[in-house]
Amino acid sequence: MKRAIFLLAASFFGQGVMLPTAGSAQEELPVYLQDRGTGVPSSMFGTYIRRGELLVYPFYEYYHDNDMEYEPAEFGYGLAQEFRGRYRAHEGLLFFGLGITDRLALEVEAAVIDARLTRSAADTSAMPDELHESGLGDVESQLRWRWSRETERRPEFFSFFETVFPLRKDRVLIGTQDWEFKLGAGVIKGFGWGTLTLRTAMAYDGAERKMEFGEYALEYLKRVSRLLRVVLLVEGEEDEVELIADTQWHISPRVFVRLNAGIGLTSKATDIAPEVGVMFSFPVF
Repeated sequence: MKRAIFLLAASFFGQGVMLPTAGSAQEELPVYLQDRGTGVPSSMFGTYIRRGELLVYPFYEYYHDNDMEYEPAEFGYGLAQEFRGRYRAHEGLLFFGLGITDRLALEVEAAVIDARLTRSAADTSAMPDELHESGLGDVESQLRWRWSRETERRPEFFSFFETVFPLRKDRVLIGTQDWEFKLGAGVIKGFGWGTLTLRTAMAYDGAERKMEFGEYALEYLKRVSRLLRVVLLVEGEEDEVELIADTQWHISPRVFVRLNAGIGLTSKATDIAPEVGVMFSFPVF
């Protein structure tokens, strides 16, 4: 059994080495595409999906926040007053991305999470000292559409539509309790010194039955070498803004290891959220 597993792994990585390398393919691209290649931009920053490619990304994220904003009423404890509590969570996620055409990509992502919220000392509601929930977290899908390809003078334009499914109506701290939708758009332009992506979105929350301004982000991507790419990102939603630093180490043409950390720039953002995962790429058609 161990021998079979070893041979399977050797075959997978060996085939990746025998294929034309990502580095050699990148060298043939124009300067403005050398950081990112020709794929459709995915929701995983600094990652692009090519036609006929299946991306599989298992990853882990930790949330450390000493001043998470909450209202006891949101958890069913009556008091509609804002407090700041201590929040910790461990989350395991699985992401799939499929390049259907040169313009269209489909994504699905699901999570399991263990979360704890310690209430504020100033909170006089009937909320327990600690809320603890674990199990299925957010489950969502996205359609990604490229309107036009980047040229030497013109940027690339894309849109995306996100659906978050209400699969945890019995929970208050984890998962999603009602339908959530997001419609966004972005623009990408590559330069000799790196690639910039700007995106924004409108969001609809089924629980509140209203549309509002959603996420916004400015991303910088640079291919440092054949093996290493780095991403710097400022991302926010309303008054929650964070800075994310990301590294992608390409250990083979089909596999890269991702390490990143988000640091809250505003008081309502999570203080720190490190992430680690391994991205696999499979040609499926």
